Amino acid sequence: MKKTIRASLLSALVGMAAIAAQSTAFAADEVNWPTRPVQVVVIANPGGDTDFNARMMAKYFNKITGKNMVVTNVAGGGGTLAAEQVKGAAADGNTILFTHTGQLIVNEVAGLSDDSFEAFDIACIAGVDKGAIFVASESAEVKTLQALIDKAKANPNSVSYGTEMGSFSHIQGLMFEQLAGVKLKMVDAGTVSEKVVALLGGRIDLGAISYGSVQDYVTGGQMAALGQPNSERNALLGDVPTFKEQGVDFTIDKPYVVAFPKGTDPAIVAKMAGIMQQITETPEYAEELKKSFKQPVAYHGTEEAIAVLSKTREDFMQYKDVLRNK
Repeated sequence: MKKTIRASLLSALVGMAAIAAQSTAFAADEVNWPTRPVQVVVIANPGGDTDFNARMMAKYFNKITGKNMVVTNVAGGGGTLAAEQVKGAAADGNTILFTHTGQLIVNEVAGLSDDSFEAFDIACIAGVDKGAIFVASESAEVKTLQALIDKAKANPNSVSYGTEMGSFSHIQGLMFEQLAGVKLKMVDAGTVSEKVVALLGGRIDLGAISYGSVQDYVTGGQMAALGQPNSERNALLGDVPTFKEQGVDFTIDKPYVVAFPKGTDPAIVAKMAGIMQQITETPEYAEELKKSFKQPVAYHGTEEAIAVLSKTREDFMQYKDVLRNK
Protein backbone atom coordinates (compact mmCIF):
# COMPACT_ATOMS: atom_id res chain seq x y z
CA MET A 1 0.00 0.00 0.00
CA LYS A 2 2.78 2.43 0.92
CA LYS A 3 4.45 1.81 -2.44
CA THR A 4 1.15 2.53 -4.19
CA ILE A 5 0.66 5.74 -2.22
CA ARG A 6 4.21 6.86 -2.94
CA ALA A 7 3.80 6.06 -6.62
CA SER A 8 0.52 7.96 -6.73
CA LEU A 9 2.08 10.90 -4.92
CA LEU A 10 5.01 10.93 -7.34
CA SER A 11 2.64 10.82 -10.30
CA ALA A 12 0.67 13.68 -8.80
CA LEU A 13 3.81 15.75 -8.29
CA VAL A 14 4.97 15.08 -11.85
CA GLY A 15 1.51 16.03 -13.09
CA MET A 16 1.52 19.23 -11.05
CA ALA A 17 4.97 20.12 -12.39
CA ALA A 18 3.76 19.57 -15.94
CA ILE A 19 0.71 21.76 -15.32
CA ALA A 20 2.90 24.46 -13.79
CA ALA A 21 5.25 24.33 -16.79
CA GLN A 22 2.29 24.57 -19.16
CA SER A 23 0.89 27.51 -17.20
CA THR A 24 4.23 29.33 -17.43
CA ALA A 25 4.39 28.66 -21.16
CA PHE A 26 0.87 29.99 -21.68
CA ALA A 27 1.64 33.06 -19.57
CA ALA A 28 4.81 33.67 -21.58
CA ASP A 29 2.84 33.50 -24.82
CA GLU A 30 0.21 35.91 -23.51
CA VAL A 31 2.46 38.51 -21.88
CA ASN A 32 2.74 41.76 -23.84
CA TRP A 33 6.52 42.01 -24.05
CA PRO A 34 8.54 43.65 -25.39
CA THR A 35 6.65 46.90 -25.90
CA ARG A 36 9.75 49.06 -26.43
CA PRO A 37 13.46 48.54 -27.20
CA VAL A 38 15.15 46.16 -24.77
CA GLN A 39 18.59 47.13 -23.53
CA VAL A 40 21.15 44.35 -23.16
CA VAL A 41 24.02 45.37 -20.88
CA VAL A 42 27.16 43.40 -21.75
CA ILE A 43 29.96 43.03 -19.23
CA ALA A 44 32.73 43.27 -21.86
CA ASN A 45 34.11 45.66 -24.46
CA PRO A 46 33.11 45.29 -28.12
CA GLY A 47 34.95 42.71 -30.20
CA GLY A 48 35.36 39.76 -27.86
CA ASP A 49 33.49 36.49 -27.53
CA THR A 50 31.01 37.75 -24.91
CA ASP A 51 30.11 40.83 -26.95
CA PHE A 52 29.81 38.70 -30.10
CA ASN A 53 27.35 36.31 -28.45
CA ALA A 54 25.27 39.18 -27.09
CA ARG A 55 25.10 40.82 -30.51
CA MET A 56 24.11 37.58 -32.19
CA MET A 57 21.32 37.21 -29.64
CA ALA A 58 20.17 40.77 -30.33
CA LYS A 59 20.34 40.33 -34.10
CA TYR A 60 18.11 37.25 -34.12
CA PHE A 61 15.84 38.55 -31.34
CA ASN A 62 15.05 41.46 -33.66
CA LYS A 63 14.31 39.09 -36.54
CA ILE A 64 12.09 36.75 -34.50
CA THR A 65 10.11 39.33 -32.53
CA GLY A 66 10.21 42.33 -34.85
CA LYS A 67 11.25 44.38 -31.81
CA ASN A 68 14.57 46.08 -31.11
CA MET A 69 17.18 44.74 -28.71
CA VAL A 70 20.00 47.24 -28.19
CA VAL A 71 23.45 46.21 -26.93
CA THR A 72 25.27 48.46 -24.47
CA ASN A 73 28.83 47.62 -23.44
CA VAL A 74 29.70 48.39 -19.82
CA ALA A 75 33.17 47.01 -19.17
CA GLY A 76 35.20 47.51 -16.02
CA GLY A 77 35.43 46.17 -12.52
CA GLY A 78 35.58 42.60 -13.78
CA GLY A 79 31.98 42.93 -14.95
CA THR A 80 30.70 44.33 -11.65
CA LEU A 81 29.81 47.71 -13.17
CA ALA A 82 27.46 46.13 -15.70
CA ALA A 83 25.98 43.81 -13.09
CA GLU A 84 25.30 46.66 -10.68
CA GLN A 85 23.66 48.71 -13.46
CA VAL A 86 21.23 45.91 -14.27
CA LYS A 87 20.69 45.00 -10.63
CA GLY A 88 19.55 48.57 -9.97
CA ALA A 89 17.37 48.85 -13.08
CA ALA A 90 13.58 48.65 -13.07
CA ALA A 91 12.34 45.05 -13.07
CA ASP A 92 10.09 45.69 -16.08
CA GLY A 93 11.81 43.40 -18.58
CA ASN A 94 13.43 46.22 -20.50
CA THR A 95 16.96 45.75 -19.13
CA ILE A 96 18.88 42.49 -19.46
CA LEU A 97 22.34 41.46 -18.27
CA PHE A 98 24.47 39.41 -20.66
CA THR A 99 27.27 37.87 -18.66
CA HIS A 100 29.18 34.65 -18.05
CA THR A 101 30.44 32.60 -15.12
CA GLY A 102 33.71 34.54 -15.08
CA GLN A 103 31.73 37.50 -13.77
CA LEU A 104 28.62 36.00 -12.28
CA ILE A 105 30.38 33.39 -10.14
CA VAL A 106 34.14 34.01 -10.09
CA ASN A 107 33.66 37.56 -8.82
CA GLU A 108 31.73 36.25 -5.84
CA VAL A 109 34.29 33.53 -5.17
CA ALA A 110 37.16 36.03 -5.47
CA GLY A 111 35.44 38.53 -3.16
CA LEU A 112 34.99 41.17 -5.86
CA SER A 113 31.21 41.11 -5.39
CA ASP A 114 28.88 40.23 -2.53
CA ASP A 115 26.23 39.06 -5.00
CA SER A 116 25.74 35.57 -6.37
CA PHE A 117 23.78 34.69 -9.50
CA GLU A 118 20.75 34.52 -7.21
CA ALA A 119 20.74 38.33 -7.11
CA PHE A 120 19.17 38.16 -10.59
CA ASP A 121 16.32 36.34 -12.29
CA ILE A 122 18.09 33.89 -14.61
CA ALA A 123 16.36 33.40 -17.97
CA CYS A 124 18.69 30.95 -19.68
CA ILE A 125 22.16 30.04 -20.80
CA ALA A 126 22.37 31.39 -24.33
CA GLY A 127 25.55 29.62 -25.33
CA VAL A 128 28.70 27.96 -24.04
CA ASP A 129 32.24 28.86 -25.01
CA LYS A 130 33.83 25.67 -26.33
CA GLY A 131 36.62 27.44 -28.17
CA ALA A 132 39.23 27.81 -25.42
CA ILE A 133 42.51 25.92 -25.66
CA PHE A 134 45.74 25.87 -23.68
CA VAL A 135 48.65 27.05 -25.80
CA ALA A 136 52.39 27.13 -25.11
CA SER A 137 54.78 29.70 -26.50
CA GLU A 138 57.55 28.61 -28.84
CA SER A 139 60.13 29.60 -26.25
CA ALA A 140 58.58 27.24 -23.68
CA GLU A 141 59.92 24.36 -25.79
CA VAL A 142 56.98 22.06 -25.11
CA LYS A 143 54.89 20.70 -27.93
CA THR A 144 52.59 18.34 -26.04
CA LEU A 145 50.61 18.34 -22.80
CA GLN A 146 52.75 15.53 -21.38
CA ALA A 147 55.92 17.49 -22.12
CA LEU A 148 54.46 20.46 -20.27
CA ILE A 149 53.48 18.33 -17.26
CA ASP A 150 56.92 16.69 -17.15
CA LYS A 151 58.65 20.07 -17.25
CA ALA A 152 56.39 21.56 -14.57
CA LYS A 153 56.83 18.55 -12.27
CA ALA A 154 60.60 18.54 -12.68
CA ASN A 155 60.83 22.22 -11.80
CA PRO A 156 57.76 23.57 -9.93
CA ASN A 157 56.95 27.23 -10.68
CA SER A 158 59.27 27.16 -13.70
CA VAL A 159 56.39 27.28 -16.21
CA SER A 160 54.66 30.66 -16.28
CA TYR A 161 50.90 30.80 -16.86
CA GLY A 162 49.51 34.10 -18.11
CA THR A 163 46.20 35.13 -16.61
CA GLU A 164 44.18 38.00 -15.20
CA MET A 165 44.37 37.44 -11.46
CA GLY A 166 41.00 36.68 -9.92
CA SER A 167 39.38 36.02 -13.30
CA PHE A 168 37.95 33.04 -15.15
CA SER A 169 41.34 32.26 -16.71
CA HIS A 170 42.81 32.19 -13.19
CA ILE A 171 40.29 29.51 -12.23
CA GLN A 172 41.22 27.59 -15.39
CA GLY A 173 44.89 27.62 -14.36
CA LEU A 174 44.18 26.60 -10.77
CA MET A 175 41.98 23.70 -11.86
CA PHE A 176 44.62 22.50 -14.30
CA GLU A 177 47.31 22.66 -11.58
CA GLN A 178 45.22 20.55 -9.25
CA LEU A 179 44.16 17.92 -11.78
CA ALA A 180 47.54 17.60 -13.49
CA GLY A 181 49.46 17.59 -10.19
CA VAL A 182 51.73 20.50 -11.13
CA LYS A 183 52.62 23.92 -9.77
CA LEU A 184 52.65 26.81 -12.24
CA LYS A 185 53.96 30.34 -11.86
CA MET A 186 50.85 32.54 -12.10
CA VAL A 187 51.59 35.79 -13.96
CA ASP A 188 49.15 38.67 -14.37
CA ALA A 189 49.40 39.07 -18.15
CA GLY A 190 46.33 41.21 -18.81
CA THR A 191 43.68 40.85 -21.49
CA VAL A 192 43.53 38.23 -24.23
CA SER A 193 45.33 40.45 -26.73
CA GLU A 194 48.01 41.24 -24.16
CA LYS A 195 48.47 37.54 -23.39
CA VAL A 196 48.90 36.77 -27.08
CA VAL A 197 51.65 39.39 -27.34
CA ALA A 198 53.30 38.03 -24.18
CA LEU A 199 53.25 34.49 -25.59
CA LEU A 200 54.75 35.62 -28.88
CA GLY A 201 57.43 37.58 -27.02
CA GLY A 202 58.29 34.64 -24.78
CA ARG A 203 57.36 36.53 -21.60
CA ILE A 204 54.93 33.79 -20.57
CA ASP A 205 54.98 30.07 -21.37
CA LEU A 206 51.35 29.10 -21.20
CA GLY A 207 47.89 30.60 -21.58
CA ALA A 208 44.22 29.62 -21.88
CA ILE A 209 42.91 31.51 -24.90
CA SER A 210 40.17 31.29 -27.51
CA TYR A 211 41.40 29.22 -30.44
CA GLY A 212 40.26 31.86 -32.91
CA SER A 213 42.67 34.36 -31.33
CA VAL A 214 45.74 32.13 -31.79
CA GLN A 215 44.86 29.85 -34.72
CA ASP A 216 47.28 31.54 -37.12
CA TYR A 217 50.13 31.28 -34.62
CA VAL A 218 49.42 27.60 -33.96
CA THR A 219 49.37 26.92 -37.70
CA GLY A 220 52.56 28.96 -38.15
CA GLY A 221 54.41 27.16 -35.36
CA GLN A 222 54.84 30.13 -33.02
CA MET A 223 52.57 28.41 -30.47
CA ALA A 224 51.71 24.81 -29.65
CA ALA A 225 48.09 23.80 -28.99
CA LEU A 226 48.21 21.47 -25.98
CA GLY A 227 44.57 20.66 -25.33
CA GLN A 228 40.97 21.78 -25.13
CA PRO A 229 39.19 21.61 -21.75
CA ASN A 230 35.96 20.20 -23.18
CA SER A 231 34.28 16.93 -22.21
CA GLU A 232 34.25 15.98 -25.90
CA ARG A 233 36.22 17.39 -28.80
CA ASN A 234 34.93 20.55 -30.38
CA ALA A 235 35.51 19.48 -33.97
CA LEU A 236 35.69 23.13 -35.02
CA LEU A 237 39.11 23.31 -33.30
CA GLY A 238 40.66 20.85 -35.72
CA ASP A 239 42.99 18.20 -34.31
CA VAL A 240 43.41 19.70 -30.84
CA PRO A 241 42.76 16.82 -28.37
CA THR A 242 40.86 17.17 -25.11
CA PHE A 243 42.70 17.01 -21.80
CA LYS A 244 40.66 13.92 -20.90
CA GLU A 245 41.99 12.12 -23.98
CA GLN A 246 45.49 12.81 -22.67
CA GLY A 247 44.90 11.50 -19.17
CA VAL A 248 44.00 14.71 -17.34
CA ASP A 249 40.32 14.82 -16.35
CA PHE A 250 40.08 18.58 -16.82
CA THR A 251 36.91 20.13 -18.24
CA ILE A 252 35.63 23.66 -17.72
CA ASP A 253 32.88 25.53 -19.56
CA LYS A 254 32.15 29.23 -19.78
CA PRO A 255 28.37 29.60 -20.23
CA TYR A 256 26.90 32.90 -21.42
CA VAL A 257 24.02 33.86 -19.14
CA VAL A 258 20.93 35.98 -19.81
CA ALA A 259 19.55 37.52 -16.60
CA PHE A 260 16.98 40.13 -15.52
CA PRO A 261 16.77 42.36 -12.43
CA LYS A 262 15.30 40.52 -9.46
CA GLY A 263 11.51 40.68 -9.36
CA THR A 264 10.93 40.64 -13.13
CA ASP A 265 7.60 39.10 -14.19
CA PRO A 266 8.26 35.33 -14.55
CA ALA A 267 6.24 35.34 -17.79
CA ILE A 268 8.73 37.82 -19.31
CA VAL A 269 11.67 35.73 -18.12
CA ALA A 270 10.06 32.60 -19.61
CA LYS A 271 9.30 34.37 -22.89
CA MET A 272 12.92 35.52 -23.23
CA ALA A 273 14.09 31.96 -22.58
CA GLY A 274 11.75 30.71 -25.28
CA ILE A 275 12.92 33.30 -27.79
CA MET A 276 16.56 32.39 -27.11
CA GLN A 277 15.73 28.74 -27.72
CA GLN A 278 14.19 29.69 -31.08
CA ILE A 279 17.36 31.62 -31.91
CA THR A 280 19.55 28.57 -31.23
CA GLU A 281 17.38 26.53 -33.58
CA THR A 282 18.07 28.93 -36.47
CA PRO A 283 20.63 27.49 -38.95
CA GLU A 284 22.02 30.92 -39.88
CA TYR A 285 22.75 31.62 -36.22
CA ALA A 286 24.66 28.35 -35.89
CA GLU A 287 26.69 29.16 -38.98
CA GLU A 288 27.68 32.58 -37.63
CA LEU A 289 28.86 31.08 -34.32
CA LYS A 290 30.89 28.47 -36.18
CA LYS A 291 32.49 30.93 -38.57
CA SER A 292 33.43 33.62 -36.07
CA PHE A 293 34.34 31.87 -32.81
CA LYS A 294 34.50 28.12 -33.56
CA GLN A 295 31.54 27.79 -31.19
CA PRO A 296 28.88 25.08 -31.45
CA VAL A 297 25.30 25.95 -30.52
CA ALA A 298 24.32 25.36 -26.89
CA TYR A 299 21.26 26.28 -24.86
CA HIS A 300 19.90 25.63 -21.36
CA GLY A 301 16.46 26.75 -20.21
CA THR A 302 15.84 28.45 -16.89
CA GLU A 303 15.85 25.45 -14.56
CA GLU A 304 18.81 23.80 -16.29
CA ALA A 305 20.72 27.10 -16.30
CA ILE A 306 20.24 27.56 -12.56
CA ALA A 307 21.39 23.98 -11.97
CA VAL A 308 24.52 24.56 -14.09
CA LEU A 309 25.32 27.79 -12.24
CA SER A 310 24.77 26.15 -8.83
CA LYS A 311 27.15 23.30 -9.69
CA THR A 312 29.73 25.70 -11.12
CA ARG A 313 29.59 27.83 -7.99
CA GLU A 314 30.13 24.73 -5.86
CA ASP A 315 33.12 23.66 -7.98
CA PHE A 316 34.73 27.10 -7.95
CA MET A 317 34.32 27.71 -4.21
CA GLN A 318 37.21 25.36 -3.45
CA TYR A 319 39.52 28.04 -4.89
CA LYS A 320 38.08 30.81 -2.73
CA ASP A 321 41.10 31.25 -0.45
CA VAL A 322 43.61 31.24 -3.32
CA LEU A 323 41.67 33.84 -5.30
CA ARG A 324 41.13 36.11 -2.29
CA ASN A 325 44.80 35.97 -1.31
CA LYS A 326 46.16 36.56 -4.79
